[in-house]
Amino acid sequence: MLRLNFVLIATLVISAIALVSSQHRSRALHTELERELTRMRVLETEWGQLQIEQGSLAAHARIASLAESKLKMRAPERDRVIVIEPLEAGQ
Repeated sequence: MLRLNFVLIATLVISAIALVSSQHRSRALHTELERELTRMRVLETEWGQLQIEQGSLAAHARIASLAESKLKMRAPERDRVIVIEPLEAGQ
């Protein structure tokens, strides 16, 4: 009988330790999951911003390409460009 009680107590202690360990692991995994979900949301926002930026850059390149091909436009030579400085507020 004493041997059976010892086996049951040992089993109970092992089960309790396993329960605590699994609960701790579950909490740690849940925290990690929440952290990664937050990171995912940040990356999705950044991805959306990059797509918008890419779209605007692609539109500019397309307009420049159409201006060169269809309208026969070209950039002026450097010696033909005149830079006008703005007047100072006090003048």
